[in-house]
Amino acid sequence: MKNVQKGFTLIELMIVVAIIGILAAVALPAYQDYTAKSQITGSMAEITSAKTNIEEIQANVPVVQAATGAAADLLKLGITAASSSRCSAYSYVSAADGSASIACTIIGAAAVSGKTITWRRSAAGVWSCATDLAAADKAKIAPKTCTN
Repeated sequence: MKNVQKGFTLIELMIVVAIIGILAAVALPAYQDYTAKSQITGSMAEITSAKTNIEEIQANVPVVQAATGAAADLLKLGITAASSSRCSAYSYVSAADGSASIACTIIGAAAVSGKTITWRRSAAGVWSCATDLAAADKAKIAPKTCTN
């Protein structure tokens, strides 16, 4: 009568554990980058909607008054609170020449926490995005429309 082996040997189990460990070592940094990218994109989305209101203010107010980012100024842009789950603070500046900017201080992962993402409007009405992420992080996690 033959003895039939039942189950796995120790070496087979160790190989499976090693493969899982290697996959986890590769996947964890990619997941962290993905999480940071989604947090910065969400923060950008919060201030992007204010661009429309800024354009309306610039078009309808004959002489644009300077704004400093006070709660009343933010309310005109549709931002109803001083902070949110994505932005710890907002900053809004509008100048009499028609230039303006709206910024968000980001809440999130270590790569993006405390960093800002800013939409800037030139006096000619051209919008550009900028962020103060580290150069290595800009390439990996900055939105494609915000590479400055």
